Amino acid sequence: MGLENFTPEHWYGSIFTRLRAGLVHAPTVNREYEGMLSAGGDEIHISELEPIGVSSYTKNSDLTWSNTTSYSKTLKVDQQKYYARNLDSIDRVQANVNLQAGIADEAAYGMMKEVDTFIAGKYTESGNDLGAVTVSAGNVLVNLSNHMYELNNANVPQGNRFFPILPWYHLDLIQAATGIVGHTGVPKTTSDGLLINGYVGNLFGFDLLMTTQVVESSSVMQSMAYHRSAIAFVGDLFEADFNANRESRFGFGMKALYVYGAKVIRPNAMVTGQLTSG
Repeated sequence: MGLENFTPEHWYGSIFTRLRAGLVHAPTVNREYEGMLSAGGDEIHISELEPIGVSSYTKNSDLTWSNTTSYSKTLKVDQQKYYARNLDSIDRVQANVNLQAGIADEAAYGMMKEVDTFIAGKYTESGNDLGAVTVSAGNVLVNLSNHMYELNNANVPQGNRFFPILPWYHLDLIQAATGIVGHTGVPKTTSDGLLINGYVGNLFGFDLLMTTQVVESSSVMQSMAYHRSAIAFVGDLFEADFNANRESRFGFGMKALYVYGAKVIRPNAMVTGQLTSG
């Protein structure tokens, strides 16, 4: 009989982290209204003035006065996500890794992925639609420039334009324009200090962000190219307890509640299309 039962087992001192999708949407949208968030279920009302007409003046003639009219857009903070995880005292003592940090990190990523997926679905509120297009290395630059044209035609500012793309679209860009965009994602920090993963370069005025977090159905990619001002987002860690008392157990619990909402408040600052790889 061998000595297999006496062979020591070795456990690596760090927690294995699964491969994660690049979360690119939340750092690229308008978050200026977050200070107004107070609780889940809130509605944030965003006021907007109507365009003010300018008239020609005729000497010694009366002015024509018009009333001031405003509009209100409602951003509903109606999304709530939570996690609750037990940690037994024995596991906590005997483990040679920081289980609390690992749980918190994995849970935070899970919550932020839900947020990213939610924002990605806002392509349905776009004010411009390129329609169905089959994209290949031969016409991908034309397709990208058409997204640019729609925003230019809507008087959208040149800076702070973003375009999350799937890996196949990025591959077409590489094959069509090698050297214009990078072949690997690198971190990028925006002017407001938020970190964006998946940045692969700037082309035709768009910060291109490679991710698998683009809505795709039946091999059709729902493109969403937009200016930062197009989408308003608010979110807050509403409640968190990383040492929750578990009276019926030897141990404790970790829990957190995140509330958020998003709305396209400038539809013309976004363009979408139904893109198929060909």
